[in-house]
Amino acid sequence: MQVRRFDEVAAFREVATPYLVRDEARHNLILGISSTLMQKPDLHPVFDLWVASDGDEVTGAALRTPPFNLVLAQPSSDPALDALLDRMIAEGQDLPGVVAAIPEVEAFVGAWTAEHDVDAAIVFRHGIYELREVMEVPSASGGARPVTPEDREQVMAWAHAFADEVLPEETDRERHVRLVDAKLHATGDGGLWLWEDGGGPVSLSGYGGSTPNGIRIGPVYTPPEHRGRGYATSLVTQQSHWLLGVGRSLCFLYTDLDNPTSNALYRRIGYRMVAEAREVRFDARGAA
Repeated sequence: MQVRRFDEVAAFREVATPYLVRDEARHNLILGISSTLMQKPDLHPVFDLWVASDGDEVTGAALRTPPFNLVLAQPSSDPALDALLDRMIAEGQDLPGVVAAIPEVEAFVGAWTAEHDVDAAIVFRHGIYELREVMEVPSASGGARPVTPEDREQVMAWAHAFADEVLPEETDRERHVRLVDAKLHATGDGGLWLWEDGGGPVSLSGYGGSTPNGIRIGPVYTPPEHRGRGYATSLVTQQSHWLLGVGRSLCFLYTDLDNPTSNALYRRIGYRMVAEAREVRFDARGAA
């Protein structure tokens, strides 16, 4: 088993993508981040890319955009996971955490904490959802439209509010806001929509992180004073329908499994959970 490190994103994608698309929903994050590295290199000027292989057969992959968490694909075997881990240790990687689906996240966390003087704490329990066909749902009053440059002040205010409400304190919230800001200039690979009612915006939904056959929805945010009226459901429904209509075969999204309301919302639209994932933080042992 060997692990190859890549300095060029295009070369990594050429080697890793056939392996990753075997389970595209599970691997939508690593596929999406690598596509963003190609499309918008200024967002992540520093990156780490690894592929494990057994001869000519790819057996695993991982990606990191320092200083952020490792994103791990599902290894095909325990030796593949061990090889990736050994390579990262040999490189002196100081990982703040890892994002991956179960069971590979649990295996990696167990191995990493056994080799380092760190403890692991679960930050998020995610559901990875996939959509192939949009279900008909009643529409809220109002309608959807793409953002324009004139919407920037409102969108940025909501991006900060989303970060304050949803993201843990240790998360780099400014990074989240920068990623939202980058979607203000919508393309086929990323953008933002607003739902408007009563003459003004009431909900926001973004999309980006394209994969060979799909794209990821998020963030989705409705201010507290506008919740409970179906705005987010209608917005994500129309956005998902549009994305499938312009050539995507799949839409993906991540949910907070501790929020039953949002999980029920997406299931009504036609999303189905295909994997459970974890975002895990590593802390020095004995840290308060």
